[in-house]
Amino acid sequence: MKLAFIDTNVIVRFLTGDPSQIADQARLLFDSVDRGEQTLVIPVIVIAETVWVLQSFFGYQPSDIARILQELLSHEGMETEDMVSMLTALSLYAEKNIDFVDAILAVQMTQQAIREIYSFDHHFERLSGITRLIPGE
Repeated sequence: MKLAFIDTNVIVRFLTGDPSQIADQARLLFDSVDRGEQTLVIPVIVIAETVWVLQSFFGYQPSDIARILQELLSHEGMETEDMVSMLTALSLYAEKNIDFVDAILAVQMTQQAIREIYSFDHHFERLSGITRLIPGE
């Protein structure tokens, strides 16, 4: 079985079907994963960029993005650095209406038992167990 990293643009084309010719090429790759011929490694930065592109450029809603990417990541033949953390961050992103990168930070904070974060982003206040600190105060 072949092991390779995958870039954001291939995932986005596969998920959106746009443009169709490139999406068809991406689909062929994912078909090889389905057949067990290929394993794809999806780095955390690629997951974050995929979330950003789907939301900002294609107008997908966070709940749809979270569902689609959770299904993709859970598929046999897909690997990421910390699967449980990424699935949890996607849930936080959709359920708490926070930026995906901030959801990753919240998951990492919980894993490291750190309860405070310096940030100007008010949405950290939506997360139980996390205290937002404002620099200079």
